[in-house]
Amino acid sequence: MSAFEFQRPGEPCWIDLATADVDRAKAFYGAVFGWEAEAASAEHHGYFNFTKNGERIAGCMSKPDPNLPDTWTVYLQTDDAKQTVDEATAAGASTIVDAVDVDALGTMAILVDPTGAVVGAWRPGEHKGFGLVGEHGAPGWFELHTREHDAAVTFYETAFGWTTKPIPDPGMRYTLLADDEQMYAGIMDASEFLPDGVPNHWKVYFAVDDTDAAVADIKAAGGTVLMEPVDTPYGRHAEATDPTGAGFKLVGPNESMPSAI
Repeated sequence: MSAFEFQRPGEPCWIDLATADVDRAKAFYGAVFGWEAEAASAEHHGYFNFTKNGERIAGCMSKPDPNLPDTWTVYLQTDDAKQTVDEATAAGASTIVDAVDVDALGTMAILVDPTGAVVGAWRPGEHKGFGLVGEHGAPGWFELHTREHDAAVTFYETAFGWTTKPIPDPGMRYTLLADDEQMYAGIMDASEFLPDGVPNHWKVYFAVDDTDAAVADIKAAGGTVLMEPVDTPYGRHAEATDPTGAGFKLVGPNESMPSAI
């Protein structure tokens, strides 16, 4: 499907990868998901966009500090990045990158929410964000794993204007960013399963037509599978890292959820 109509503040609108090895990232994501890479921008420190079927779906750059882990960052849309930074810091966040214009492309900021998870803010200009979601190899879901579920829900409601809905599931605490028509992201209470030393963090799910086949492709391309495919009420899931350690999840169809999204 084409991208969501990102018209409301707070909805996920972009992701990008900070990696130790851009060439390996291009090869890996190309092999697993069929991505292609646009030309890198020297003006923007080598940043470039990944595309699928001609549509932009993610960004990529060399990580600025070799001591930092390779990671995916989720960006939430804002109509005013400076105002979002002000509201986020008033609600307990700290700032990694203050609101800054990226030429005519848009305005970005990078924050650490009060629970310690890194999250981006993006005010679209010429760069509107995702051009494709929910198809094989495209972003499919966005989820905050946090040990401080209630504090996280309050923060995203306050700083990003989220309208939230808790899932009535006795097996987990989970809150959705959702409206009457669509679900956009989730906050999961991860206090029972996040290992010691792993910070609270946003996780990207990539949609796939066949989770088991995608896991085989990940292994063949040099990635590491952290969780083999498992059926859930929300699709067939798996978890992996790329060859330099950036983590992500997969969501594919199963009997409970015939569509990956």
